[in-house]
Amino acid sequence: GHMGDKIRTMQNLEIIKTEKTSERTLSIVYDLGLKQGKTVIVVGDGPGFYTTRILAPFMDEAALVCLEGMEFSKLDSIMQKFGYPVGPITLIDEVGIDVAYHVSYDLGEALGKRVSSGDPKMLEELMKSGILGRKTKKGFYQYKKKSFFDKMMSKPKEVNPGTLKILAKYKKDQNQTDGFSTSEKRLTYRMLNEALYCLQEGILGSPRDGDIGAVFGLGFPPIFGGPFRYVDTYGPNKLLDELKRFRDRYGERFQPAQILVDMVSKGQTFYRY
Repeated sequence: GHMGDKIRTMQNLEIIKTEKTSERTLSIVYDLGLKQGKTVIVVGDGPGFYTTRILAPFMDEAALVCLEGMEFSKLDSIMQKFGYPVGPITLIDEVGIDVAYHVSYDLGEALGKRVSSGDPKMLEELMKSGILGRKTKKGFYQYKKKSFFDKMMSKPKEVNPGTLKILAKYKKDQNQTDGFSTSEKRLTYRMLNEALYCLQEGILGSPRDGDIGAVFGLGFPPIFGGPFRYVDTYGPNKLLDELKRFRDRYGERFQPAQILVDMVSKGQTFYRY
């Protein structure tokens, strides 16, 4: 599928630098990556490194929004309008529900609720029912062999009823209806905030690396230039206020990174303009 191709051809290479990595090794690997036509960033060693680590809370929030009752295809189209190359639910199906489960479980163990606050049992139950995404033709959506006519009409994907049945057990209260109007912010803010934590912990060497990695590695909307550019443009103070508001409404997973709090108090931005 062309969606899958878009994801697989992400032109990003993350080189993991540990305390044992020599500068010479780094520069050899770096050159090799450039020769392959990739954008290369060097990141520190930590759970999920960088791109996987900031994608996990984004996917986590997508699942939570759907558990509050939003339709899969509606969330996908909202996020695509916002500028992502593919919607989060489609992405989970492409990556594989089993892979999503292991990532969310491992990162949840390592980094806690901030990264993985949903119930991993839900994904586990989907896996046990053989619902793994596109590779088993059944994920959040179901994938039939498309006829020529279907392709011409570009019919919307059909939801897999087996998935809905399992999701129903984990449904969240409907007292958060305004959550729908802010769903693109909820997903994006969790990714932004985790990127801030990565810079704060030295997983990223610079905001620029974080922006390149997110745009080329994850399809973060290029129009915004990456998470750190987004924070600058949007206004660190405005983002901090909104994160606090989301934290009070949705819980600790929106706890703003200290680096953002410090920047706001000093009136700083990530890039010098």
